[in-house]
Amino acid sequence: MSGMEIASYLMAVVYVVSFIILSTLLAEEAGRPVWLFGKGREKQTLPALLFRLAFAGAVLWPLWLAAFGNPVKDDPLAAALDGPWFDVLGHLLVVIGAGVALLSQRAMGSSWRIGAAEGEQGAIVDSGPFALSRNPVFVGQALLFIGLFIVLPSLVQAALTLALLIAIRLQVAIEERVLAASLGEPYLVYKSRVRRWLGVSGGTAGEAA
Repeated sequence: MSGMEIASYLMAVVYVVSFIILSTLLAEEAGRPVWLFGKGREKQTLPALLFRLAFAGAVLWPLWLAAFGNPVKDDPLAAALDGPWFDVLGHLLVVIGAGVALLSQRAMGSSWRIGAAEGEQGAIVDSGPFALSRNPVFVGQALLFIGLFIVLPSLVQAALTLALLIAIRLQVAIEERVLAASLGEPYLVYKSRVRRWLGVSGGTAGEAA
């Protein structure tokens, strides 16, 4: 692995460790558990599994590459995205993504949850990064994984990135239903004002964005 590849991998590991530590601290701040994948009426088994697969792979797959090499012979993605400029672009996305995700997670404070369950959600956070995106943590995670794929291109890393993106899309749909049911009109007003991924909207309450 090159120096840039190692730096990107270490940033991804730092993010995963920081995510776990910060989740623990925010759970103490909230005075309640924040892991909600196994709670509520919504089935979250698939997105939870895909999240775990993606993050475990982000930590373990580069170690496998360094130790044993790519098991996919003549991997077309490895050849197509090889080069120092790809490494620079990918590393930049990894750093930005990790920073956005962690800052957004911290901005949620005692409202931070992992998963969604009726009656378990915290108050709406609509300031800071949440004034520009309803899901800035997921946006940051997506950027991190896309960057890691660009730096370490392979069919396996592409599959891990796809797993994360699918998990995000499934989980966002679940969380929107739970938040609407739990928080009602204030959430619908927020939803009409701020877009799902990035930007503000001039829509009316109840509109999807």
